[in-house]
Amino acid sequence: MSDRNDVPYVPADTNMAELTFKAILLGVVMAIVLGAANAYVGMKAGLTVAAAFPAAVVAMAVLRPFRGTILEENIARTTASVGESLMAGAIFTIPAFVITGAWDTLRYWESTAIMLVGGVVGVLFVIVLRRTLVVEADLPFPESVAAAEIVKAGQGGQTGAKFVFGGIVLAAVWELFKNTNGILLIKEKTAGAIAFGRSSISVMGEKAEYAGGGLYLQTPAASPMLMGVGYIVGFRVSAILFSGAVMGWLFLVPLAVFLNPGLSASLAPATDLVALSEDVWFNQIRPLAVGTMIVAAFWTLWGLRGPLVSGIRKALAEINLGEAAGRTPRTEIDLPFKHVLIGIGGMGLATFFLYLYFTGSVLGAVILTAVMLILGFLFSAVAGYLVGLIGNSNNPISGLTLTALLFAAVLMVAIGLTDMSGVAGVLAVAGVVCCAAGIAGDMMQDLKVGHILGGTPWRMEVGEIIGVIGAAVVLAVALNVMDAAYTIGSAELPAPQAGLMALIANGIVGGEMAWPLVIAGMFFAVGLILVSAPAPMLIAVGMYLPFYSTAAIFVGGLIRALFEWRVRRAGLGEERRQKAENKGILLSSGFIAGESLMAVALAFLFLGQDFIPTLARWKAAVTPTGSGSLVLGLLAYPAIVALLAWLPLKNESE
Repeated sequence: MSDRNDVPYVPADTNMAELTFKAILLGVVMAIVLGAANAYVGMKAGLTVAAAFPAAVVAMAVLRPFRGTILEENIARTTASVGESLMAGAIFTIPAFVITGAWDTLRYWESTAIMLVGGVVGVLFVIVLRRTLVVEADLPFPESVAAAEIVKAGQGGQTGAKFVFGGIVLAAVWELFKNTNGILLIKEKTAGAIAFGRSSISVMGEKAEYAGGGLYLQTPAASPMLMGVGYIVGFRVSAILFSGAVMGWLFLVPLAVFLNPGLSASLAPATDLVALSEDVWFNQIRPLAVGTMIVAAFWTLWGLRGPLVSGIRKALAEINLGEAAGRTPRTEIDLPFKHVLIGIGGMGLATFFLYLYFTGSVLGAVILTAVMLILGFLFSAVAGYLVGLIGNSNNPISGLTLTALLFAAVLMVAIGLTDMSGVAGVLAVAGVVCCAAGIAGDMMQDLKVGHILGGTPWRMEVGEIIGVIGAAVVLAVALNVMDAAYTIGSAELPAPQAGLMALIANGIVGGEMAWPLVIAGMFFAVGLILVSAPAPMLIAVGMYLPFYSTAAIFVGGLIRALFEWRVRRAGLGEERRQKAENKGILLSSGFIAGESLMAVALAFLFLGQDFIPTLARWKAAVTPTGSGSLVLGLLAYPAIVALLAWLPLKNESE
């Protein structure tokens, strides 16, 4: 492979400050902050957004006054992005312990142990695979190249920090005035229902009277965060996700209500029909969506079988344990493989005791440890390969985790561990594998950015390990706080992937699967596959999420489409188009960080009322009565259109 990225921005023979205390400290702080923010957006929207772009901009903005070098900025960004990927692995799995009933509440030490073991083992697996996937494989690494270009542009003074921080401030203020734990002046959404008339239908020669049911309607959330997610993933992805919402909320929910006339016979159309529709979605449509997710996850992996198998085979065949670091350029030196393999062995032993704690069975712990090591390495390679193809934001680690969970669940049933300890053991495997795969994908992206910029691999790997340890210790606290303030698994924080893991674990191990609905969902996925529907997994996630969430993401996708139409109409050249696009992405990243960070901060304040009476009195004094103004909420839409579709093009017309 020979392209412009073969020659690093900083030459290999350059001696420059890199792995410094200030770079690591900034990276760990950003890892914690961005990890907490992504936990909220991930459980709210079902999607996580790569932290590489905001982390790169913040690293440049903060380190520049302290004469930080480009390689120190690279270390800070690398360490920071760990928080997002580690928390993605955590929120997809750890809340499932509570949803299944294995835990009464989220547990700090157990959650920290899962994140710590999974994160560290993910880093160690990637070190083994780095040379093959980053240097030798012919992979485009789209997000890595984009992040590197932002850093290069920043060396000329164009950091883009004002867009990130401006977005953070605007979204944080908005969240303060719409959050139930803040100063509630803004109502971000409303729902209603249109009642159908009574119907008389013949079934088996008998006339059946139907109360009619109705059509549930809800506005998109007036959320800069959700619209920012839609803007970043683009119109195509957001439209596919929203098609699932249309299928679930506007087709299946009315159908289920209509076909159960006893449910709606005595309801008042304007009030009870709304509650009934939401209850039907929660208890009937979501299990159906789970069945769709199962088939869709395996179909996604099956479609990637060719490149995945060849990439993994090449990675395994080309591991070189005898590399002589003394004759290797600085830009190609990893941590010693001997130490890495010892570390993997140590993590395997730690995992055994972790699984023994969960299952209470030596045999179960041995089997689950073997599953984790084999599938963890395999899926780390898969995640790294996929990041090279499609970027970290689109890395389907939930599908990889589901596969590991199914393997572990079947094995637990085979050895007779079918009680709640078996469920806990299966979820622990899923948690470690998910964290490992998330870290692997993120780290492969970071290492490619470092490869382009001229970073030293072993220093970046040390930064990743420190970032994992720092983030794991703190982020479990953030999870507990958000659960206490918003209730994970509720409509406020639905955590769709964790709900999926919980349902599968309970269904297979505990025998509580809602099989009729799940099987119907599986056949629905088969139908989607037969007509070549794009991304059945995204369609299923759209069915699983609240309507206001997917609708707001779709609005963000529409704004991105409007922006791209204006770019084409303006006839911008490639350089100016890229600059305008980066402004929009950085603004969106700021919206996501600002709204989610304010939500996390308000959650801490909410809990603080129990310990600090002054906080309770302050909240009572500043919070008005009522549920906020919907008219004020509607102002978000034109404001976000102006900020994301017009502002990025200002001063960019040729």
